[in-house]
Amino acid sequence: MLIVSYDFENNAPRARFARFLKKFGRKLQYSVYEIRHSQRVLKNVLSEIELKYEKQFRKADSIIVIQLCEACCKKVGRYGYAVNEEKDVIVFS
Repeated sequence: MLIVSYDFENNAPRARFARFLKKFGRKLQYSVYEIRHSQRVLKNVLSEIELKYEKQFRKADSIIVIQLCEACCKKVGRYGYAVNEEKDVIVFS
């Protein structure tokens, strides 16, 4: 799992980066995403950040990527609404 936090000075790259992350994960907070996928997809996300977005940085821009191992993922505490994100939902129509 990856936790990605970002801050871009300019709105255009910020919006572009948010759309990019939305394809792979879910928004936890305004500029924080959680990405759960295979190791191959996680490596592709990291490569895309390094090859595409890092080149466009201005002095005030930043991306922080925290990679969690399986053992660490089990230690993540979720409270409030976040608890529901982990539960399976069945919809009957």
